Amino acid sequence: MAISVMHLHKPVLLKESVELLVTSSEGIYVDVTVGFGGHASEILSRLNESGRVIGIDRDVEAINYLKEKLKDNRLTLLQGNFSDLSEIIENLNITKVDGILFDLGVSLFHLKELTRGFSFLSESRLDMRMDTSQTFNAWDVVNKYSQKDLERIFAEYGEDVYAKRISEAIVQKRKKGTINTCRELALIAEEIYRRRGKIHPATRIFQAIRIEVNGELENLKKGIISAYQVLKSGGRLCVISYHSLEDRIVKNFLRDGARSNKLKIITKKPIKASFEENRLNPSSRSAKLRVGEKI
Repeated sequence: MAISVMHLHKPVLLKESVELLVTSSEGIYVDVTVGFGGHASEILSRLNESGRVIGIDRDVEAINYLKEKLKDNRLTLLQGNFSDLSEIIENLNITKVDGILFDLGVSLFHLKELTRGFSFLSESRLDMRMDTSQTFNAWDVVNKYSQKDLERIFAEYGEDVYAKRISEAIVQKRKKGTINTCRELALIAEEIYRRRGKIHPATRIFQAIRIEVNGELENLKKGIISAYQVLKSGGRLCVISYHSLEDRIVKNFLRDGARSNKLKIITKKPIKASFEENRLNPSSRSAKLRVGEKI
């Protein structure tokens, strides 16, 4: 698939995150959500010839695109899940690294590339897989989950006040036939909310389904534990999150690490995007950057 430049994700908190991440110009840094290379390019610009960047992403399309776009012998690109970070680093015969960056959430590419089935504006089949080799997808969640399980994920992962009503409506709709497209699902949410605010009424349920399909929260918990394991003493963990569920996991991990004298918290309060960045890149509005340093 040809990837449109217009659909590429703009890196959020670029300067802030890389400045806090890179502490040595000859270090080894891992971008575990490398995407289309925005952060990775900036990291490379701060390294000398001895430095190295390892870029990991679940999406093979992003990896293949970046292999063509960013040719640098200091860059290693791999498809993989950051929950397996310690194994990935071990397989590269690397013992410890100097810094690890997580940029969480869904990219602009996934939302704008309507065939990937992430967007409530899409007429495409429900999908939402970051890794397209995975068989389990959004269609399975919407059409096979019980009402109780739908309500659970909408309440927990979407924090949606209408979780019960929307799950009931989905089950009722399924009695007439399967719910196949993103737009069909979005219409159910619109009917329940009736009025639109600043946020589209389907936003929270789409977020919940995406988190469920990709196991995002469990992968994050495993990923930051793996990250700590492969960091060297003085190495930094930088995480950019976009909603409260992710941020809470990161905040608690750093807090617990500091209490046990395993981590030093570099950002006493999360760093947020400037007014100017918010104006130029609406995706940055909910972003929070937290940084810890391994002791």
